[in-house]
This record gives sequence, structure tokens and C-alpha cells, in this order.
Amino acid sequence: MKNERRHFLLSAGAMLVAAALPAHAAAAELELQQPGALRIAVYANYPPWSDKGQGIDIALGRALAARLGLRAEFAEFPADEDMSDDLRNMVWKGHYLGMRPGDVMLHVPVDRNFAANNDKVAIFAPYHLETMAIARNSARIPAIAGSAANAFEVFTRERIGAELDTHGSDFMLHVLNGRLRDQVTHYRSIPFAAAGLKAGEVAAVIGTRTELEVAFKDAPGVAIDSLQMPELRVTGWPLGMAVKADHPALAAALGDALAELQRSGELGRIFSENGSTHRLPGGI
Repeated sequence: MKNERRHFLLSAGAMLVAAALPAHAAAAELELQQPGALRIAVYANYPPWSDKGQGIDIALGRALAARLGLRAEFAEFPADEDMSDDLRNMVWKGHYLGMRPGDVMLHVPVDRNFAANNDKVAIFAPYHLETMAIARNSARIPAIAGSAANAFEVFTRERIGAELDTHGSDFMLHVLNGRLRDQVTHYRSIPFAAAGLKAGEVAAVIGTRTELEVAFKDAPGVAIDSLQMPELRVTGWPLGMAVKADHPALAAALGDALAELQRSGELGRIFSENGSTHRLPGGI
């Protein structure tokens, strides 16, 4: 699924990766394409994360660069067919359209199996725990809780919106043995789906909690529930960074910089200033 860069399917028992990396290196010793600049690869047209120079990952990239005493330079790129293609294009090889890769790529799922299958990069430093959620018109849908058999029965009567080619869409098309397929309205993105809910086209929207929080931050009467049910194979996954596998000094420096942003509270502020709640992956 092309959009699974946003909703990465973690395998059962996925674990955070904590690579053994050397101590913090001075900026002059880092493996950068251009001295004095940190080139940061982020997804294009992906609010609230990165969209035309704005968003959570843009702000995080600037903060990381500042901590390293570097100028932030961004490469906003379109997603390829899967995340491994994105890592090839924007981290270790270069894009077939001629775009230079980044020194670091943000918004990479931190998963042991995925990392093992992409050994040309180092995936590290989880900075946010993403989860699946549902935003609902609380007057039309009082609650979403329990097993899917109980919680989703309401969608035999009410319509639900989902972004095309995402985990949320796939789940809605198959849950309850496919009974809800005709009750799903597909949209190009979560902002379009949010507009559909506000206009009354659907009673709820399924997606990632971060996207839903931002899309409905000024929408009275809309409640957001995290989904924690056995039928939903993936309920949460950590997001981190990736650099070339042979750039350990850069990875160590970025990991240290992220830890400083977390300790100072700046990481949490980046999320709140963009209308979302920061959730730190467990064990970090």
C-alpha cells in the first residue's frame, strides 16, 4: 500500500531498536553532504507532519539541526511504493528523479524486522508513538469501545470515512467479515475526511491519532478514541530516524540531540504547537 509510509504495519511482537552507537561527535566530524548543513528528508504533502515547510517533522528537523550547530535544509519528497523504496531513494542511494537524498530521514518506523530487511541504513531514536484512532460525531455515535464485533456494529447504520490505501481503510473493509465495506467513504487524505465529517457526510473517521487530533482540534462535538482491540492487528508503532548504516557518528549525534530535546521539554512543545499530543514510546 503506497500510503503505508504513514501507517506502517508492524509485525506481532515488534520491538524498538536501540543500536549501539558511539558517543556524540562534534559537528565537524559528522558525515554530512555539505559542511555546516543538515539535509533532512521528510514526506511531502503530509500535514500535520510536513507540508510546504511547515509541520511537526519540519520543526523537529530544525531543532535537531540547531542542537548540532547546523543549518537545516529540507528535502520534501513524494512517497514511493513502500518504505524500503523511500529509504533507498532518500537515505542511501538517491532518488531516480534526481533529488539528492537527505543526511537523515524522519518519520521512519522503528521495528526490528523492518530494520533487518534494510541493512544499508541505521534506524534509531524513536521520537513519537503513533496509534490508530477514530474521530466521531459524539451526538451520532456515543462511544467506541470493546471488541470490534460490539464497537463497530454502529457502522452498519452510520458511514465512516477513511484515507485511501491506509491501514484504517484496509481494516474497515475487512472487519466483521466485510459487512462494512459499503459503509466506508474514501477520501484523498485525513483533512478531506475531516471535512466530510464536519459536513455530515460521515459520522466518524478512522486514521492515526496525530492526524485526527490536528484535523479536529477546533471541532466541537467531535470525540477521538484510541483503538485497542484484538481484531486491529496494529494499534501503535514508534516513529524514528534513519541515516546511512556507515554513518554512526551522525546517528549518535542525532540521538543525543533528540535526548536533549526530550529532557528540555522542547520535543513536547513542538507537538503541542502543531495541535497534537506527544506520546513517547515506552522504554525510552
